[in-house]
Amino acid sequence: MSGNRNFIVAIALSLAVLFVWQYFIAGPQLELQRKKAETEQAQKANDQPSPTTPGTTVQAPTAPTSGATLPGVVGTANLSTDRATALKAEPRVAINTDSLGGSIDLVGGRIDDLSLKHYHETIDPKSPNIDLFGPVGTAEPYFAEFGWVADPANPIKTPTRDTRWTQEGSGELTPQTPVTLSYDNGEGWVFKRTLAVDDKYVFTVTDTVENASGKTATLTPYAAIERYGTPKLGGNWLLHEGLVGILGSDELKEEKITYKDIKAKLMDERPKQTGGWVGFVDKYWATALVPEAGHDVRPIFSYQQAGGSLDTYQTYLVGDATSLAAGATTKATTRLFAGAKEVETINGYRDNLGFQKFDLLIDWGWFWFLTKPMFWLLGFLNKVIGNFGIAILVTTVILKLLFFPLANKSYESMSKMKKLQPEMKELQERFADDKATQQKEIMALYKRHKVNPVSGCLPVMLQIPVFFSLYKVLYITIEMRHAPFYGWIHDLAAPDPTSLFNLFGLIPFSPPQALMIGVWPLIMGATMWVQMKLNPAPPDPTQKMLFTWMPLIFMFTLSNFPAGLVIYWAWNNTLSILQQALIMKKNDVKIELWDNLRETFAFVGKLRK
Repeated sequence: MSGNRNFIVAIALSLAVLFVWQYFIAGPQLELQRKKAETEQAQKANDQPSPTTPGTTVQAPTAPTSGATLPGVVGTANLSTDRATALKAEPRVAINTDSLGGSIDLVGGRIDDLSLKHYHETIDPKSPNIDLFGPVGTAEPYFAEFGWVADPANPIKTPTRDTRWTQEGSGELTPQTPVTLSYDNGEGWVFKRTLAVDDKYVFTVTDTVENASGKTATLTPYAAIERYGTPKLGGNWLLHEGLVGILGSDELKEEKITYKDIKAKLMDERPKQTGGWVGFVDKYWATALVPEAGHDVRPIFSYQQAGGSLDTYQTYLVGDATSLAAGATTKATTRLFAGAKEVETINGYRDNLGFQKFDLLIDWGWFWFLTKPMFWLLGFLNKVIGNFGIAILVTTVILKLLFFPLANKSYESMSKMKKLQPEMKELQERFADDKATQQKEIMALYKRHKVNPVSGCLPVMLQIPVFFSLYKVLYITIEMRHAPFYGWIHDLAAPDPTSLFNLFGLIPFSPPQALMIGVWPLIMGATMWVQMKLNPAPPDPTQKMLFTWMPLIFMFTLSNFPAGLVIYWAWNNTLSILQQALIMKKNDVKIELWDNLRETFAFVGKLRK
């Protein structure tokens, strides 16, 4: 029994240390770092030096083979222009699909204005839509661009970032109506850009060059995603936010690059490869460049500074250089994903469009074999029931039934061990001075009565992977974002918004985050406390103190976790209490709950006196 308890205590302590560290140390430190970064960013914007001219190349990488210089960062005279003003500054072609709204800037021909129609900044459906891309001139531009660079040994006039393209015909870009832009350099070279979009988040961009100049030149196609300013990161070890790619000249593998790493390295050029993709990932949103199937590209990651101070990150796909003779035509096609990391949508692009390993755009983690099935089960139940919160409760019941034989055996073993406590106590007293013999006799006692002292750990051990996989699913999947439950829980992926310390909203006072102990954390703490009171108190004072304070510790630490996770824990505790009580009754073992409650209230009464 002692070894069993020590094992459980070790596991519980490990969980407690993890949660306490995350809640009281790591969390506040990350918040301070975030505020510091915001302050520094604001200071940089205020102290912005005179920027370079738009289209100027700053520390730009070079295209392989031709040696041509790829476009660097875009200089801008103002990094604080509001979005509406920036969008009116240049002629544009509207983008209008069921999922996306935005526009294409005819100056530069880049996609720099995208908003997600189905996603809002807050749970209020009237709040602004999520803006994924932002135009040059705003505080943090974010866009995708495409083009050609010429061989410096035989240069021709290619479109630049300040080139004004002309739309052929009129109308907006929709899934049914592609848009074609054209540019004539006046020297016999005609550049055309055709943009198509599906009903979700993928653009197909085809750049064509017609050579009517009478001379030969070498051109290299490229596609780039550029992000200005370091985004505010969640700072959580659960997922990667930064640059990402499926890379490899021999075997394609996922590689993740943090903003910090590429900032230190400045440039990360990879060998030529066929397939794969590169891009940026946020918690819920992502952008990625996917090359045309069967075509070789060279991935490049880089870091530069715009105007001397604004951090700028780029991902490039650079194609093979093409020698274009007089009268010839060439083209380059790239697909751009820009949208929400919806699991079904992402998997659809992988399966239907051949985007290799595109499901890795979602960071399922090392334990994907747990998180993916957990997500699938919750998603299936949500489709049937219509509520992710109820899906979590049903999932808990299913898991309880699945592990019922193991848990039953565990609880029965624990019940038998309780019956053996008088004999164990007698052995401990008889061999108090001979610990080796004492342990040997106790193990012999277990063997005679066919009791496994370790089996009592199974309920705890089984709960840990389930807890982790559910936490991961709640944290990383956009399907859980703003998913409501009932009552005051409008977002299962966010903490319970109520607090005991303002009487759950009755007092007009906003407690600090550390005191946001809501209704569901209180329920969870109460169920954990009741579960521990089913058993007699441990004889060891240290263990007794730990088991007494553990519900309170978990209540505080879990209060800042997603509400869906706290609901799961409270419901799981409730089912465990019922299961354990029934098994104890079946094995004629005394349920200590009422005696422990009387002892607790008697102790409280003494304190009041």
